[in-house]
Amino acid sequence: MSRRRTHEYDESDVRVRPSRRGTRPRTKERPRHEDAETGLVVGVDRGRYTTLVTTDGAHGTGGDHGADGERTVIAMKARELGRKGIVIGDEVALVGDTSGEPDSLARIVRVEPRRSVLRRTADDTDPYERVIVANADQMVVVTALAEPEPRPRMVDRCLVAAYDAGLQPLLVLTKADLADPASFVGSYAPLDVPYVVTHREPDGTIVGLDAVRERLRGRRSVFIGHSGVGKSTLVNALVPDADRSVGHVNEVTGRGRHTSTSAVALRLPGREGWVIDTPGVRSFGLAHIDLARIINAFPDLEPGTAGCPRGCTHDEPDCALDEWVEQGHAGPAGRSRLDSLRRVLRARSGTETSD
Repeated sequence: MSRRRTHEYDESDVRVRPSRRGTRPRTKERPRHEDAETGLVVGVDRGRYTTLVTTDGAHGTGGDHGADGERTVIAMKARELGRKGIVIGDEVALVGDTSGEPDSLARIVRVEPRRSVLRRTADDTDPYERVIVANADQMVVVTALAEPEPRPRMVDRCLVAAYDAGLQPLLVLTKADLADPASFVGSYAPLDVPYVVTHREPDGTIVGLDAVRERLRGRRSVFIGHSGVGKSTLVNALVPDADRSVGHVNEVTGRGRHTSTSAVALRLPGREGWVIDTPGVRSFGLAHIDLARIINAFPDLEPGTAGCPRGCTHDEPDCALDEWVEQGHAGPAGRSRLDSLRRVLRARSGTETSD
């Protein structure tokens, strides 16, 4: 005999675990951190960022803001920034303990918009670009004239990266006591790239150092160069307390060892500018750079591309730039300029080696 059900179930019979969260609705809005202080990232080391903070929060390109109120603050990246990268030269917003006292730690809650970004890839097929430095305005390409031998294709690639990033390039040629710079300088004359020639005297004095210092005044300059060219020696001379490691060139292979292992921003004496020293590089991949943008660095040639066929690489038989140059539109140096453009394009496309 079945038992008749005497109770009708309803929602009151369902047990509901009380929520431990409040009833306040969630919001996607992030804190504005309007009271955050502005810092300049001058060092990066294993998730800790060395920043320079001034009372007015301004750093400019290296002008003197007064020593009062300037302090070094160590910070970590706030969780809310996610995977957003922070590099040397970034201007960031800091909250938390920004006193700069020993063992204090602030939080970076915002990366301010970047005025310029210098990137590279491991090689020309690598799809992942790496940001080297932010907010620089000059790239100093350091190359030796001998021991080790100069690598013009490497220099060409650095120039492509500088043009793409909107940086003013500067060539610094070291060890001029070992080789005549005339031939190397002449190959870059059509590009109108400024240069300084230096060499080291037996007593350690660097001839040409004042000329380099003059080119750096009022700028944030990122130094690029492969190992053994004397980049760290130059940086130590420009910033005496930099203490950057100096290596030696192998007499058999002619190659130097990597001496600078991390990038760092160093203020020039007299607060007249910034030197951003980077580790020595063996290659400079340009996979991230659109070939079409390189022509923008040649304003005397760019108008001539209007007659080019669709998809022209500017290094092919049907390119209209040859006729443009022959007609004299690019001036007396037009042919040399066009040859230099095509050399740079080949460096980017990989049809010429980077050495």
